[in-house]
Amino acid sequence: MTQAFSTCDFCDAHKSDDSGNFRWLPGVFRSYGGLSRFAGPVGTVKCFEDNSLVKAAVESPGNGRVLVVDGAGSLRRALLGGQLAMAAAHHGWAGLVINGCVRDVAELAQAQVGILALGLVPMPTDRKGQGLADVPLQVQGVSVRPGDWLYADADGVVISSNRL
Repeated sequence: MTQAFSTCDFCDAHKSDDSGNFRWLPGVFRSYGGLSRFAGPVGTVKCFEDNSLVKAAVESPGNGRVLVVDGAGSLRRALLGGQLAMAAAHHGWAGLVINGCVRDVAELAQAQVGILALGLVPMPTDRKGQGLADVPLQVQGVSVRPGDWLYADADGVVISSNRL
């Protein structure tokens, strides 16, 4: 999605929406990717210190989607590194939001994809084929479902049940 948007403007327009259709993530995520603004429909992965399904997702067509990865907030293993970030950009993912850590910070900054994560850690995961894909998540206490729309910019991340 290339059109300009502002998460602040979205929040201003939806500040009284108590339907649950408009949500926002807490400001705990840091930007690591080559794009600081990204948006698209959500795909999801739920995993813990195993990035097998993250790898499978970013190596498949992204079609402008945003992959939201619930790594349970683990700060012990990186769920995304430079090679997978480049794969995500190559396969047309708009961005990734990782409730966990990433690594290869210089390579992530070169990837033409948005990447938000809690932090950095150099330790990779073990790939054991564990996790779930395309399931509803709770990320930092916020509901995120496959097919939701996610918008991220320098001010934060908002999620909507419908395209804004």
